[in-house]
Amino acid sequence: MAYSEKHVPGIFHNRAERYQYETFVRYKHAGKYTAVSWKEMQNRVIKTGLGLISLGCEPRDMIGIFSENCWEWIVADLAALSIGCTDVPIYATNSGAEAAYIINDSGTKVLFVSDKEHLDKILSVRKRLDSLTKIVTFEKIEGAPEDVMGLDELMALGEAFADRDAFERRLNAIDPEDLATLIYTSGTTGQPKGVMLTHANFVANLMQSYASHPIIGHDDEALSFLPWSHSLGRTVSLYLMIHIGAVISLAESFSTVLENMQETRPTLMVSVPRLFEKIHAGILAKADKAPPLKKKLFEWALGVADRAVDYVVQRKAMPGVLKTQYDIADALVFKKLREALGLDRIRIFISGGGPLSTDIDRFFNGIGIPVHNGYGLTETSPVTNVNRFDVFAFGSVGPALPDTQVRIADDGEILIKGPQVMKGYYNKPDDTKAAFTHDGWFMTGDIGRMDERGCLYITDRKKDIIVTAGGKNIAPQNIENTLVADLYIEQAVVIGEGRKYLSALIVPNFKELGEYAKKQGISFNTNEDLVRKPEIVAFYEAKIRDLMKDYARVEQIRKFTLLGREFSIDTGELTPTLKIKRKVVNENYKEAIEAMYKDDRD
Repeated sequence: MAYSEKHVPGIFHNRAERYQYETFVRYKHAGKYTAVSWKEMQNRVIKTGLGLISLGCEPRDMIGIFSENCWEWIVADLAALSIGCTDVPIYATNSGAEAAYIINDSGTKVLFVSDKEHLDKILSVRKRLDSLTKIVTFEKIEGAPEDVMGLDELMALGEAFADRDAFERRLNAIDPEDLATLIYTSGTTGQPKGVMLTHANFVANLMQSYASHPIIGHDDEALSFLPWSHSLGRTVSLYLMIHIGAVISLAESFSTVLENMQETRPTLMVSVPRLFEKIHAGILAKADKAPPLKKKLFEWALGVADRAVDYVVQRKAMPGVLKTQYDIADALVFKKLREALGLDRIRIFISGGGPLSTDIDRFFNGIGIPVHNGYGLTETSPVTNVNRFDVFAFGSVGPALPDTQVRIADDGEILIKGPQVMKGYYNKPDDTKAAFTHDGWFMTGDIGRMDERGCLYITDRKKDIIVTAGGKNIAPQNIENTLVADLYIEQAVVIGEGRKYLSALIVPNFKELGEYAKKQGISFNTNEDLVRKPEIVAFYEAKIRDLMKDYARVEQIRKFTLLGREFSIDTGELTPTLKIKRKVVNENYKEAIEAMYKDDRD
């Protein structure tokens, strides 16, 4: 090994030297996937790094990246890290004002942006960005201001830079305890804070993740679609893939993931629960429309899968009759399903970033798609727990990673210690102090419990716990998971803080609901029109009553409102990783919520 592997750029350059002209990354261009080799990527990283040095970038300077996932994002990231700078990723979906907050708070000196749309966002707030000296665009943009240059120009500067050894000196001078990145929390509860993650944090976490699934390696091919601005996407679907030397195929967007899965047939994927919910709903919808015989076969196969899945995840031998039934179900149904999805080669599908419904988790594992639910936070680089082939429990996020300690506080809060825990919040010593116990445990803000095998169960966010007017503590996420597992429910938010009973805002699966309405002869013009139809409201009333039957009386949804549109990032109701911002939803639908409690006040 030519370089230290105590930092990410050292790992990358070592792999590039080893794999040379093999494919490193594939991206969609002109309708088909284009490959970039490890060597070509390394050359671009070196030229970009030297270009940044020629612009006057010093070690520990802040380099911003405001872009969606693309091969250029990787170049900017690895170039900045290789020359000892700290990079500051900004979600591609952020507004100009949100980007300005991060640039100013971090003191970003050079900013990479992907295209004209992102450049325009920055130019709209340019006068407020005192620390910013240069903007580098991934696309060539005509007529841009003087302080804007293209990535090609920056690489040309690097190629012409006189001190060719400067890159090597900087790379070898990196201290593992140096700050590698500032990842700003998505701000579900207030202004985002810059989480300080060191090279040591990242390397510890990718090595821990690898140790939990040592079967992965150089022969694997990953499909990456989680934003690398997010710690889960960054550590697991980028850096871990670099470490094992896997091919990384880039999904075009969240909306094209299913198509991209079919094109690339990945062996590894990392996702948030939203994708599993969408695939699950799509499969059930298709099965529902199948001819009677096919539908009956599918239902029989799912019944077999449900009886077999606990053996499947533990890799234990099934009883003889069940094994025969499962093999038949696999040959007739599951194998064809995996092939249709492009998941016929999938070896591990990690789910993180939020709670995955146990029913959906069982469904995927039952049909031969190994989904391993995990847990972590930006502040923990992010992974602390994950289900594994040797220790697996449905409903849990698995055991702790190696060298990670997990403890449950007296009030139920999950506490973490380990080498992946952040250095602190940037320029916020009080917030940093408040995030740790007096004896150094990081306080996650999540409530949970552990079983006898050390598997962790997340019961809710501490801040999300609903305390009703009767003083009952209720975890809304469990109820919401039950609701969204239904084919006709796309999103759900449970309401009830300080109220006498629980209510819910329900976003229907409009595609399925529209088809149901047509079958029933219910005419409608728009989604808003559809959700107001008495027959539709009655349909959901019966459905919700059935979904809630296993919950205690105090946890029952007494009233609900059907919404005519989905929660979205654009309206501020979802974070870039598709988590619901409850505060924004409560504000946006204040009147609808109050209407559900009108009788309560009369």
